[in-house]
Amino acid sequence: MGDSATGARRRRGPTIAVCITLAVCLLVTAGVVVLVGKVSSALNTWEAPGAAAEEPSAGAIATPPHDELTGPPEHHDVVAREEGPEADTAEEEPLDAGADERTRPESGPPRPDEAWLDEVAEGTGIPVRALEGYAGAQLILDEELPTCGLSWPTLAGIGYVESRHGTYAGGEIGPDGTTTVDVIGIPLNGQNNTQAIPDTDGGELDGDTEWDRAIGPMQFIPSTWARWGDSPSGDTPDPHNIDDAALSAGRYLCADGRDLTTANDWERAILTYNRSGTYVADVLAYAHAYADAS
Repeated sequence: MGDSATGARRRRGPTIAVCITLAVCLLVTAGVVVLVGKVSSALNTWEAPGAAAEEPSAGAIATPPHDELTGPPEHHDVVAREEGPEADTAEEEPLDAGADERTRPESGPPRPDEAWLDEVAEGTGIPVRALEGYAGAQLILDEELPTCGLSWPTLAGIGYVESRHGTYAGGEIGPDGTTTVDVIGIPLNGQNNTQAIPDTDGGELDGDTEWDRAIGPMQFIPSTWARWGDSPSGDTPDPHNIDDAALSAGRYLCADGRDLTTANDWERAILTYNRSGTYVADVLAYAHAYADAS
C-alpha cells in the first residue's frame, strides 16, 4: 500500500511539472501577444513629424561636421547701401535756393545694401531684419576696428544658437529691429548647468529681482550689457534691438585687440560669450554654413 502511494506520487511529480511549464508558457505567450498588440497599435497611430506639425526655426541650415572645421570662415564683405543725400534734398528744397540755404542731412551709420540683404537672406534662411543687424554691425566695426576682422557670419552663428535670430520666444524681429516678444533666458541661479549670478539690474532689463537672466536676441547678461551696450543710432542702447545687440556683441568679441580672422583669437572671443566647447563648436558650424551659403 505504501509502495503504491509512493509510486503514484512519483508519477504525478513529472505531470505537475509539465503542467506548470505549460502554464508559464501560456502566460508568456499571452504577454507577448498583448505586447505585440500594443506595439502594433502604437505603430498604427504614430506619424513622423512633418513641416505642417512644426515649422523649421528661422535661419535653420545644414552645418558641416564639427570635426572638419579648424578655424573661422574667411572674412566676408558686406555691400554697403549707397546713400544719395544730394538727390534727396534736391527734391525737397526749392531749385533756386542758394548754397547757404541748402542743408545736407547728417549722414548716419553705414547700412547694408537692400539687394545684397535680399540675396544673402534667401541663400542662408536668415530673416532679412536680423541679417541687417549683423551686417550693419560689421560695416561699423570695419571702419572703427578694422584690425578685428569681425565678419557677419560669426554674429549670425551666435544669433542662431542663442535665440534663433530673435524668434525663440515665439516672436520675431520687427521692422524697427526690436523683437516683438522679449527673449529672456532662465534664471542664472546655479541650476540647469548655469552659473549663479545674483541680480545686478534690479530686474530693470530681465524682470527678475533675484537672479540675472540673459536678454535679447544676442542673450546678454545685464551686467555685461551695462558695460558693452551700444547703439548705431546713438540712442540709449536696447538689448532687445538687433542693431544695438549685434553691434554690442561685435565690440565685446573684438575686445583686448583680438584678431577674429585667426583661430585662436576667434575661439577665445566665443568662449568669453559662453565657456563651453560645445557652444564654440556650434557657433563655428553655423558661421561656416552661413558663409558658405551666402
